[in-house]
Amino acid sequence: MSIKISSVSKAYNTQKALNNISFSAEKGQIIGFLGPNGAGKSTMMKILTGYIKPNEGSVLVDEIDVLQHPLDAQKLIGYLPEHNPLYSDMYVREYLQFQAAIYKVDKCNIETCIERVGLSTEAHKKINQLSKGYQQRVGLAAAILHNPKILILDEPTTGLDPNQLVEIRALIKDLGKDKTVLFSTHIMQEVEAVCDRVIIIKKGEILVDKTLEELKKGNLQNIEVTFDYNIEEQFLQKLPNVVSYKNNYDTTWYITFESTEDMRPVIFDLAQENGLKILGLNAINKNLETLFREVTS
Repeated sequence: MSIKISSVSKAYNTQKALNNISFSAEKGQIIGFLGPNGAGKSTMMKILTGYIKPNEGSVLVDEIDVLQHPLDAQKLIGYLPEHNPLYSDMYVREYLQFQAAIYKVDKCNIETCIERVGLSTEAHKKINQLSKGYQQRVGLAAAILHNPKILILDEPTTGLDPNQLVEIRALIKDLGKDKTVLFSTHIMQEVEAVCDRVIIIKKGEILVDKTLEELKKGNLQNIEVTFDYNIEEQFLQKLPNVVSYKNNYDTTWYITFESTEDMRPVIFDLAQENGLKILGLNAINKNLETLFREVTS
């Protein structure tokens, strides 16, 4: 097991950032670590890297106790924090040489990493001359320089243009073949494109820990229906298996059901029984963004 988090809790004064969090991850997994702002994502990542300590619980990285042996654990981890800390007055190669010296790795790795993250055309510049997107690439190059077993990426695609996004997605997927990657982002499309497992937390607690495929095969279904005139909410309450409903605009409603059965015929039958006409009836394909809203709202 590459990562094993057991019953981890962390509080800042009276505010609990993490509440009895447990999960594990294996080599070859790319995990989307998701949650609304303030959910505790960055706190968990900082604990995993040994940057801060939890109040309770244990953290193991490749069977090494991060709390007892933080330096040994950090040798196995590549970390790109949300606010990428760089020495902006250094040249790109100079900065990576500095990082290589810290990790005591062969400097020949530098050119390999520069090429791998797509920095070759910018490597002769000072970091403060680079765009935000290229500065992110410098941080990513530093994170993989020592060939870590585990990659922790906190908002790694911030500042990248659409072309750069495609390149970094491909790189993360490639890295995930022989590493464990924990990947935090607010962009759900990134998770769908890159990750094979999703952990969603809210207020310091895990709400969901499933593969992306399992999430998409869930029982929740969303249907948008337009009637020929305004109806009362009580009408929708007659429908079986209703989880929620919302009046989007005019006579159009967005209804969520929990059922494996296609609920569109049920809506149609109820409308007929009550003398209503249906002007539109569509099943809304569930994407991760929809699932995220359903879970965290």
